[in-house]
Amino acid sequence: MEFRNFAIIAHVDHGKTTLVDAMFKQSGLFRSNQQMDTCAMDYNALERERGITILAKCTSFVWKDIKLNIVDTPGHADFGGEVERILSMVDGVLLLVDASEGPMPQTKFVLTKALALNLNPIVVINKIDKQDARVSEVIDEVFDLFVALGANEKQLDFPILYASGRNGWAVRDLDDERKDLNPLLETIVSHVSHPEIDEKAPFQMLVTMLDYDQYLGRVLTGKILRGNAKINDFVHAINPTNGSVEKARLTKLLSFEGLKRIPVESASCGDIVAIAGLEVATVADTIASIEVTTPLRSLPIDPPTLSMIFSINDSPLAGQEGKKLTSRMIWERLEKEAEGNISISIRRSADQDSYEVAGRGELQLGILIETMRREGFELSISRPHVLYKTDEKTGEKLEPMEELFIDLDDEFTGLIVEKITLRKGALQDMRPSGMGKTRLKFHIPTRGLIGYHSEFLTDTRGTGIMNRSFCGYEPHKGTIEGRTKGVLVSNSPGNAIPYALFFLEERGTLFVKPGDPVYEGMIIGENNKSNELDVNPTKTKQLTNMRASGKDENIKLSPPRAISLEQALSYIQDDERVEVTPNALRLRKRYLDQNTRKKMSRIEK
Repeated sequence: MEFRNFAIIAHVDHGKTTLVDAMFKQSGLFRSNQQMDTCAMDYNALERERGITILAKCTSFVWKDIKLNIVDTPGHADFGGEVERILSMVDGVLLLVDASEGPMPQTKFVLTKALALNLNPIVVINKIDKQDARVSEVIDEVFDLFVALGANEKQLDFPILYASGRNGWAVRDLDDERKDLNPLLETIVSHVSHPEIDEKAPFQMLVTMLDYDQYLGRVLTGKILRGNAKINDFVHAINPTNGSVEKARLTKLLSFEGLKRIPVESASCGDIVAIAGLEVATVADTIASIEVTTPLRSLPIDPPTLSMIFSINDSPLAGQEGKKLTSRMIWERLEKEAEGNISISIRRSADQDSYEVAGRGELQLGILIETMRREGFELSISRPHVLYKTDEKTGEKLEPMEELFIDLDDEFTGLIVEKITLRKGALQDMRPSGMGKTRLKFHIPTRGLIGYHSEFLTDTRGTGIMNRSFCGYEPHKGTIEGRTKGVLVSNSPGNAIPYALFFLEERGTLFVKPGDPVYEGMIIGENNKSNELDVNPTKTKQLTNMRASGKDENIKLSPPRAISLEQALSYIQDDERVEVTPNALRLRKRYLDQNTRKKMSRIEK
């Protein structure tokens, strides 16, 4: 059987997963009356909740006797590592571009990686049925991007199709009948090359994805680059640095069919498959026949730019909700994550009960924390810090920079430019994008964006769209002003009392409600002033024969401010932590005791 291996790459929310849904429906993979979820490839619970693709996934279907292996990739910059590693196992890419937004930061990132691998993209202008579609301008912008990224003549001669993934059609010309996706599938078959096949050579496969199955254990996915694979073949795993690390038999060989992995007896050269039966092999290792001793070349991955400290939860409320509390459990879980997610790195910190976890951004690390809390872990998390470099020639301190695109209503432009400038952002471009909107382009330090997204949504009344992409390292830009308000810190353990909270409301904004458990050193609210204030949220009214306890029923309190995980991580300062449990998020001081805090503050100064 012939194969076509291709990836769908695009900026976040440009329609990759929806287009795959339409391909499924028209391929005959599902019965006409069969119920099918929207965004079927996003089957992870967090992906469905957030409406984004987090993990790259493989799927396939047969069209006109040709097996099409598709890889659906994330569109968010924080998950760029997922995109980088899978491009090595495909022979072509579909570049989806929104007909209104045009090329965005992640469009540039994924296209850079594809062109560097000498892949020849097919450009699909998606969502052309939108009211504010600007098709001809977007095509010009795409061509300019190809030229700016150094595409060769063959890559510049890319085919263009116009599509609506939601409605399930694609056309080569805007005047063609808008019926189905056949024009797109025909273009894929003709434009994406058949994988190079060397069936006589010994079996070799480069591992590009790793996941776990409750029945099969570790499942390794990759493209067979040489030879063929058969069940019970004796193979070994070759690590690029350590040589042969494991020998085993292929106990399971799995082929992709729609959303399922189907057991097969053998697999041909050029196919994308998953194998089980190896316990040590991981991403970037080569699985090969015993006679092969040289590993296949794997692509380097861009380094992490942000780190956090993960430590045990040592608050007085520890262990009341989660079951996975010890440092050993946390370390084993982080090791498992780093093994399958090569854009994350972990190392033990000086404190034996804490670990430094580095990744691409707040969202990526926030997803890891959210996943762990749902698995029953309790953690204490530090504020994110950027990872600096030193210029080898000048010794100058370098920091990671982001290319930031902002789309917003014209009325908010002045305010946002002012806010970004205060965060050391430099305006690169400003142009109208139609419909009363403006597009701004900045270069800004990564640390300048930590915690800014929620403030941005408030400033633009929820209508602004902010997209970012890592663009390299530059000299340190100087101090950026942090949180301007102080916090209210509990000085007593117990449960929050309405009487006490009523009088604390005039001091600032509360994070807790009556009945919530509190402890010494826990942050229960934001102070209106810039200083830290120790308060007692458990204070009760002194009862006499003149003052009855029943009067408390008349106390009316404002609802507490709800804080999400990402907001909490960006809100805290260096001497504060986020306590994460399966059922709660709490803000706290690193040192709970008031006297210890004052002592450590003097030492650090």
